[in-house]
Amino acid sequence: MNTASLAFAEEFVPEDELLRAARQRGTEVGAPPILPGAGAALSFLASANNARAVVEIGTGCGVSGLWLLRGMRQDGTLTSVDAEPEHQRLARQTFAEAGFSGSRIRLIVGRALDVLPRLADGGYDLVFCDAAKQEYGDYLAEAIRLLRIGGIVAFDNALWHDKVADPTQRDPDTVVIRELGKLVRGDERLRPLMLPLGDGLLAAVKLSS
Repeated sequence: MNTASLAFAEEFVPEDELLRAARQRGTEVGAPPILPGAGAALSFLASANNARAVVEIGTGCGVSGLWLLRGMRQDGTLTSVDAEPEHQRLARQTFAEAGFSGSRIRLIVGRALDVLPRLADGGYDLVFCDAAKQEYGDYLAEAIRLLRIGGIVAFDNALWHDKVADPTQRDPDTVVIRELGKLVRGDERLRPLMLPLGDGLLAAVKLSS
C-alpha cells in the first residue's frame, strides 16, 4: 500500500472539533493520543461488538475514550484507568463537552496492573490498551481474563513508529511490542488482526477461555 493510500485510509473518518481539541490537550500535557484512523477502528469494533462494558488502559486526555463511547451502546459504561489524575481530569472535560453523562464513565486513578485484577472475570466486551509498552504482555493476560467469549482486545502502537517490522530495531519497547504480536498470533484462544492504521492497531477476538 502506498503512502497516499495510507493517508487516505487514515483520514477516511475525520476527527471533529471535540476530538481535535482533546488531541491538542493531550499533546500539550505529554499524553500522545491515538491517531484518527485507529480511533475510527476502535469505534467500529465497539459498534460491531455491541459493546456495553469496555475497559480502557491509558485514559490520556479522552481521545480514544471518546471514539469508544461513540461506538458503544447507549447504555454502555467505559471504565478507564490511568496513573495520572490530571490526564483524567482533562478526559472528563472531553467527555462532558461531547455530552456523555458521568454515569457512562468510570475513571480510576492508579497503575493498571494494580487496578485490573479487581475487575470481574468475563465481564467485558472490549479491552483497549494504550499505556506502558513494557507492560503490554501483562495487559494481554489481564484482557483475556476480563473478556467474555467473543470479546475483543486491542493494542495501540502495534507498529511502533515503523520499528516493529524492522528486525534491526531492538530497543526495549520495540522488542516488547514485537513479542506481543507473536503472543497474540500464537494464542489459540484468540483470532488476531493487524490494522495498519494510526501507529498500528493489533486486535483479537477471544474465542475460548
